[in-house]
Amino acid sequence: MRRSGLISNKMDMLTVAVYVLMLIAGWLNIYASIYTEDINIFSISTNSGKQLIFIGIAVLVIIFINVIDDKLFESLAIPVWIFFILMLILVLFVAREVNGAKSWIEIGPFRFQPAEFTKFATALAVAAYASRPGFNPKKFKSLAVVSLLVGIPAILIILQGDMGTALVMSIFVLVLFREGTSSLPLILGAAAAAIFLLALLVETHLYLWIGIASISALLILFNRKNKKRIVSILVLALVVTVMLESVEYAFSNFLKPHQQSRILVLLNPNSDPLGAGWNVTQSKIAIGSGGFSGKGFLAGTQTTYDFVPEQSTDFIFCTIGEEQGWIGSLSLIILFMILLLRIIYIAERQKWKFVRIYGYSVAGILFFHFAVNIGMTIGLFPVIGIPLPFFSYGGSSLLSFTILLFILLRLDANRMQRLDH
Repeated sequence: MRRSGLISNKMDMLTVAVYVLMLIAGWLNIYASIYTEDINIFSISTNSGKQLIFIGIAVLVIIFINVIDDKLFESLAIPVWIFFILMLILVLFVAREVNGAKSWIEIGPFRFQPAEFTKFATALAVAAYASRPGFNPKKFKSLAVVSLLVGIPAILIILQGDMGTALVMSIFVLVLFREGTSSLPLILGAAAAAIFLLALLVETHLYLWIGIASISALLILFNRKNKKRIVSILVLALVVTVMLESVEYAFSNFLKPHQQSRILVLLNPNSDPLGAGWNVTQSKIAIGSGGFSGKGFLAGTQTTYDFVPEQSTDFIFCTIGEEQGWIGSLSLIILFMILLLRIIYIAERQKWKFVRIYGYSVAGILFFHFAVNIGMTIGLFPVIGIPLPFFSYGGSSLLSFTILLFILLRLDANRMQRLDH
């Protein structure tokens, strides 16, 4: 294959252009989030200077991805997944706890977060297995193997205390749905989430029991001639009732105190405005104060006076909302929508099933981060500590998202040389 400069001349240049725009915008907003008059944007003692170094490393990673044989991505998918599983296990023994999570391996001044890289490793492993001739998305054995590929890293990440990154793994349900898996897991997952929230919102479960009984009675009435359906309705009603009564126990015993407080603040934003609700309250103030066109670059008062913690990482969207306003926020959303739609388009035009499945994994992971990160800054989701791709400060997240995206672009660049798989 011919190559031009740093990347293949057949690589999707629209996606590359959006990626570059995001890197530049992210870097500038990281600088804005830490700005004071005595800070130099290029100083390596600041987050903006360090992020510039990470961007340089990302460019080297892109070059490396572009020069290796694309067949290796499928053949080495499982070994790469095993390597990062071992790294996740290592983290449990060597990492120190930071903000309630043990996620980082520290080597001198550098920190490395294996959980971030496990996302692309899992995406490759799922794509490699699900593209095999014997894979059947409707058979238990096939789904069980995929569940292990996704579930093992998710459990290890939960053991680290990083619930946000573990939840990202849930997007593989959507990937399998695209490949023909039943929609039942999606429906059950949505129902379980709804039951969990209802159980926390309603102080007494008496009204919920009455609702379940009423709905069950109506369903039985309409299906009174079908004994199997009646049994199914009764079993489902029993399962829902047990789940309702189990929520409080699970909430109190399986979630850490800071995770409990974040969910309670989501349900009642005014319950702890100076404690667990401080981040979200200040975040919404910052975004709302930006108005239509924003206060201007480096002119955000909420940013300048450090009202919003973690503003260069999890809450970077606040800086954009305050300084660039509705116009800047909408521009960011449009950029992400262009990127996501382009990735889906790239996935759908593949002749190689492995690349299509991997492409949907990339789209799912990026969408989850984009939607949940922005959602938690405006109070629609609990604060679970996941970065905004290509915008939030951090070497591990930037490199993992870059690898995730450019493996897809590298595989897509060679699509015409592939026979149908």
